[in-house]
Amino acid sequence: MNHSFARFLLVGVLNTLVGLSSTYLLLNAVGLNYWWSTFLGNSIGAVCSYFLNRSFTFRSDVSIKSSFWKFALVILTCYAISYWLGLLLSSLLLSVFGRTDNKIVENLAVLVSTGVYTVTNYLGQRFFAFRQKPGAAVFEKN
Repeated sequence: MNHSFARFLLVGVLNTLVGLSSTYLLLNAVGLNYWWSTFLGNSIGAVCSYFLNRSFTFRSDVSIKSSFWKFALVILTCYAISYWLGLLLSSLLLSVFGRTDNKIVENLAVLVSTGVYTVTNYLGQRFFAFRQKPGAAVFEKN
């Protein structure tokens, strides 16, 4: 891996603190369902994420007009895949142990999904949303 992944993880810590806190607050304190809680929590983190990833993580000179729709597409695709897969895996795992309490499944699913989302989102942002044009200056050296 190159330095952009380390920067992505650093930005991700901030986004995770904001997004995951928001998700758990919406899920457990406000009482929104799993899908609304995770969608809104991820959306809150994504607002900050776009600008930090564009300028700090990938040091991209791709225009906002060109990259924002790609960023949003990656976010939505990764969200749908990760949070569906996390819910499925958590349900299967906890059913093996005889636990079927929906709140426990959903809370575990948020954690599992966050891990899957981190990897898929990095790949999508790196190679699609903020991909440098061939011949463009690359800032990966540091």
